[in-house]
Amino acid sequence: MPAAASSRRAAVLILFGVLDRVPSDRTAQDPRVGRDLDVLLLARAATLRAHPGEVAFPGGRIDPGDAGPVAAALREAHEETGLDPSGVDVLGTLDPVPLAFSRHLVTPVLGWWRQSSPVRVVDEAESAAVFRAPVADLLDPAHRGVTVIRRDGHEWRGPAFTVDAGTGTHTVWGFTAMLLDAVFDRLGWTEAWDERREIPLPVRR
Repeated sequence: MPAAASSRRAAVLILFGVLDRVPSDRTAQDPRVGRDLDVLLLARAATLRAHPGEVAFPGGRIDPGDAGPVAAALREAHEETGLDPSGVDVLGTLDPVPLAFSRHLVTPVLGWWRQSSPVRVVDEAESAAVFRAPVADLLDPAHRGVTVIRRDGHEWRGPAFTVDAGTGTHTVWGFTAMLLDAVFDRLGWTEAWDERREIPLPVRR
């Protein structure tokens, strides 16, 4: 998709690693995906005007003082989850992804958590939860499906995941789910799943 001429630059951190000591109880089909491999996610606060309650990667707009998307992604991750950026090995970046609705151009930054540090909700006005998502669970066909938005005779379908965390069951959809789906495909980790199975969109409260 083409980026809008006035798109605001942003970055998100897709951080893999052994994020806690509770491995998945499922074995993925791909032997490269260990039971202890996780990806870091957060649930946005329900009171936010933009994307309230949605699950997302840590990240945000690139500020004038940031050296680039990598610096912005690490800064935002620290501000949102409290992680220590010095323990993160940056593996690289993916091509920027345009978001027409919000007029952002988002650079995904891939990272490996070489030396883990505690994470938490830093600002309750911004985030409702910060949690690990076991990759083996995300790859489980039982946790995969699509969300469907029907409006004015049109239909939009996109990949979705469900995640059982200590904060409850979360639905990952929209931009975050599309990135996860694309990364899993490019790494060759994807397991066959039913693209006809619909996962209801979370009800905003």
